[in-house]
Amino acid sequence: MIVRYNVVGYLLGEGFRNVFKNKKSTIASLCIMCATMLIFGFFFCIGENINHILDTIEGAQGISVFIKNDTSEERIKEIGEEILAIEGVNKIEYRSKEDALNQMKDWLKDKQYLLAGYDKVNIFPASYVVTLTDLNLSQSVQEQILKINDIKSIESSEKTISTLISLAKGIQIGTAVFLVLLIVISVFIISNTIKLTVHARRKEISIMKYVGATNSFIRWPFIIEGITIGILSALISVVLIGILYNIITTNIMASELAATINLSLLSFSDMFTLIMIVYVGLGIGIGIIGSTISMRKYLKV
Repeated sequence: MIVRYNVVGYLLGEGFRNVFKNKKSTIASLCIMCATMLIFGFFFCIGENINHILDTIEGAQGISVFIKNDTSEERIKEIGEEILAIEGVNKIEYRSKEDALNQMKDWLKDKQYLLAGYDKVNIFPASYVVTLTDLNLSQSVQEQILKINDIKSIESSEKTISTLISLAKGIQIGTAVFLVLLIVISVFIISNTIKLTVHARRKEISIMKYVGATNSFIRWPFIIEGITIGILSALISVVLIGILYNIITTNIMASELAATINLSLLSFSDMFTLIMIVYVGLGIGIGIIGSTISMRKYLKV
C-alpha cells in the first residue's frame, strides 16, 4: 500500500509540476482553451434561452376546438373529457359562448357597437383551447379531435407550429455541430501543448522505457497535466461567462423592446450546474484525449 501510494503521489506530483514548469505553453493553452470555451458557452446560453422561449411559446400555443351551437352543457363536458383522453393533449381550457363574446368585445374596444344585439342572440360558439405536450403531435391530435361528434371546426397556428419545430431542430443541430468543432479544436490545442513537454523530455522517456517503466507509468503525468489544464480552463471560463452573461442580459432586460414583447430570459444560476458539468467534462475528456494522442510517437521505443 505504501509503495502504491508513493507511485500515485509521484505521478500526481509530476503532472502538476509539468503544468507550472512549462508556463508559456500552459498559459497559451489556457488562453486558447478559454477562448473556445467562452465561444461555446455563449452559443450554449443562446441555445438554452431560445429553447426556454420556445417552451414558453409552446405552452401558449393552443388548438381552438369550436363546438356546435346546439350542443347541450352535458355533452360539452363529455367532449372535454374525450379531448383530454387523446394522447398528446396536455390540458384543456373551456371558453363559454359568453366568454367568446366578451373576448370579441375586448378586441373591438371602442367599436363594440358592431356587436349590438349579440347579447340577446349569441352566435359565438363555445370552445376548448387545447394545449399539447409536444408540438410535433399537433396534426395527429387534430385528426382525432375531428372524429369526435358535435365538433364544429378547429383552428390552429400551423405555420407558427411548424416554424417553432424547425427552429428547435436547427438549434439542436447547431449546438451539436459546434460542440464537435470545439472538441476537435481543444484536443488539437492540448495535444500540441503537451507534445512540446514530451518532446523536451524525450530522452528521459527513452531511458525510462529501457529500464522497464510501463507506458502507463510514463503516460499518467502527462494525462494529469492535460486534465489540469482542461479543468483550469473550464473554471476560468465559467467565471468569465457568468460575469459577461449577467451584464448582457441585464442590459437586454432593461431595454424597451424586452418590455414590449414581454421577453423572458434564463438567469445564469438556472444554467450554472449544467454548464459546470459540461465544461468540467469537456476539460477532463479533452485533457485525456489530447495527452494520449501527443504521446503515441514517444512511447514507441
